[in-house]
Amino acid sequence: MTAVRIALANIEFPASREASVESAERAIDEASTAHAQVVCFPECYVPGYRTPGRRLPPADPAFLDRAWSAIAAAASRARISVILGTERIADGALVMCALVINPDGTIAGFQDKVQIDRSEEGTYSAGEGRRVFQAGPLTFGIAICHEGWRYPETVRWAAKRGAHIVFHPHFHEAEPGSYRPSTFADPANSFHEKAALCRAAENTCFFATVNYASAGSPTTSAIVQPDGTLLAYQPYGKPGLLVADIDLDSATRLLATRCKSY
Repeated sequence: MTAVRIALANIEFPASREASVESAERAIDEASTAHAQVVCFPECYVPGYRTPGRRLPPADPAFLDRAWSAIAAAASRARISVILGTERIADGALVMCALVINPDGTIAGFQDKVQIDRSEEGTYSAGEGRRVFQAGPLTFGIAICHEGWRYPETVRWAAKRGAHIVFHPHFHEAEPGSYRPSTFADPANSFHEKAALCRAAENTCFFATVNYASAGSPTTSAIVQPDGTLLAYQPYGKPGLLVADIDLDSATRLLATRCKSY
């Protein structure tokens, strides 16, 4: 058995862009104390996901550079790999992405969100390209929010290229009058958490989905095993780290590799 401990930062929406950096640093320290080797944050956690109801400062490359440097320094001190939901300016456009930081604080690279939701088109642009990353014995991919829920190929692409697990940073908060679940993949809830089970089972890999903590959250952070069964999930709306050990040997990727496309 080859075990890797991962942590999902199921934490509250930051009060400001500066607070997002401070909160990320604290979560990195907590994940290290829990002996996790990788910690993943929700979608666009730094500076925060841009919604119509929230006033965030305009995208600022100088702020992002400072924020990434501070978080990379925290990763280096904690000796942990970090998957940071963030944003960046690419060819003059604002792109949602995940920044991957190595345990020594060096930058492994970005995974852009390449398939955005229609509701995001006025704010964000789609990025390009997919890749896999390494954290010790762990190979992983990243599928961000909408593209992981609705586009199975984003997960299969990574699994076919060796990913034991696909991390899924997302943003999903309650709408007025919406169903408020208390059990993962509740049949009365939306399709989203059922999709997480499918992404793992159809590719024989782990799938780790991570959301913000918020009241009435329709989805929560969870880790799904390669057979499509639930390994662990965070109580809905409860801030904190979800920490679990995953067995890399069980992520055979058998069903993904049998697919001749992607």
